[in-house]
Amino acid sequence: MIKANTFYLPGSEPFPNFFSCRLRSFRISAMAPPVLALALPSETGRVLSIQSHTVQGYVGNKSAVFALQLLGYDVDPINSVQFSNHTGYPTFKGQVLNGDQLWDLIEGLEANDLLYYTHLLTGYIGSVSFLNTVLKVVDKLRAINPGLTYVCDPVMGDEGKLYVPQELVSVYREKVVPVASMLTPNQFEAELLTGIRIVSEQDGREACNRLHAAGPPKVVITSMNMNGNLILIGSHRKEKALPPEQFKIAIPKIPAYFTGTGDLMTALLLGWSNRYPDNLEKAAELAVSSLQALLVRTLNDYRRAGYDCQSSSLEIRLIQSQDDIRNPEAKYKAERYS
Repeated sequence: MIKANTFYLPGSEPFPNFFSCRLRSFRISAMAPPVLALALPSETGRVLSIQSHTVQGYVGNKSAVFALQLLGYDVDPINSVQFSNHTGYPTFKGQVLNGDQLWDLIEGLEANDLLYYTHLLTGYIGSVSFLNTVLKVVDKLRAINPGLTYVCDPVMGDEGKLYVPQELVSVYREKVVPVASMLTPNQFEAELLTGIRIVSEQDGREACNRLHAAGPPKVVITSMNMNGNLILIGSHRKEKALPPEQFKIAIPKIPAYFTGTGDLMTALLLGWSNRYPDNLEKAAELAVSSLQALLVRTLNDYRRAGYDCQSSSLEIRLIQSQDDIRNPEAKYKAERYS
């Protein structure tokens, strides 16, 4: 016997009549509800973030998306890879998105008029074909919004070690750098992009100048090891006819290695530099202060757990550091070069 107030699909169990109404309403409706991130945009912006993703831990999109959301951004992530965990573990499993699959996602968004973004953020990309598709994405997004800000973390390697295919370097140098709005390489990546061996602060500043000449008005070399000291060098070319404003921030070294810090740093730089578009120094001060507070907390928590912090890379304590991301205390100050 069929009970009252129930709804049946062939071969299915009954659903309450409430769900019947919802299903009929869904089928009858010819239009989707408005996307409020577009209809009522936030004051900060809407970010498309193309980076890696891990199920466990905070690297790539798992690190960047949460931080940007805390700073008030609507963020849509596309995962260039989806792994069980980061590759520093003894083993990992997962999938890698190819260029055609990335473009399928972009076409799906476009077909539904969902492709308006104020910012594009890219991180780890593992193949030339995928990076070339990212360049198509940049063109597509700028055709819709010519004012799009493209923040690129050119993830290629660190401390003299390349961990992407060699052919990606030339694609970054010749095609990606010219279309970026802000570039956030580390010391090794800045060397790869400019051909300059960076052994002094002046070398770092010259690398920034060379990158400006190629395209991006904002460049932040996020970490440089100078005689055992760690510094950040930032450079903002506000007008092509004028020299860039350049500064450094001294960063205390923490005796441990962490994963996801570069991804988080670039996200924080995007977040704060959009809040202070004409003051890259302030944006960098806030980003560095957030990150350092998070790393100190991470180190202390591992020590409390009785773990030897120098034995392997540490997973960052992102969730526990929400207040440091939203409202950082600017402890680390920029020093402008004359």
